[in-house]
Amino acid sequence: MNPEITVITLGVDDLEKSLRFYRDGLGFPTEGIIGKEFEFGAVVFIQLQPGLRLALWPRKSIAHDTGLKLFPASATNMTIGHNVSSISEVGSVMAQAKSAGATIIKPPHETFWGGYSGYFQDPDSHVWEVVFNPEIG
Repeated sequence: MNPEITVITLGVDDLEKSLRFYRDGLGFPTEGIIGKEFEFGAVVFIQLQPGLRLALWPRKSIAHDTGLKLFPASATNMTIGHNVSSISEVGSVMAQAKSAGATIIKPPHETFWGGYSGYFQDPDSHVWEVVFNPEIG
């Protein structure tokens, strides 16, 4: 398998609320909710960088499409890393996330490996790490 990930889909419980958080709060560009005309089709796509999109899709729709049983969400299933170019940018992004309604679960801090990071959760408890890695710049 050639690892060419093009979409990361986050299961959400309230698509409108998640759209407001990502679009209005974090400033991620999106056309908004599309696919409302299809049962289990409403989704939000956000272009992250060339060749990579973030999708917000109701967890009920994911369960229906995959045939899996809908289980309670767990914040420890995965994290999303957002790399920034400076220590001060970690603080700025964390402050923006908090203003947007994120829950700060670990404030910005020096890491054991020499970096600087903080963690927040979106409205559906997805965990984001905002990180400055001095090895990357």
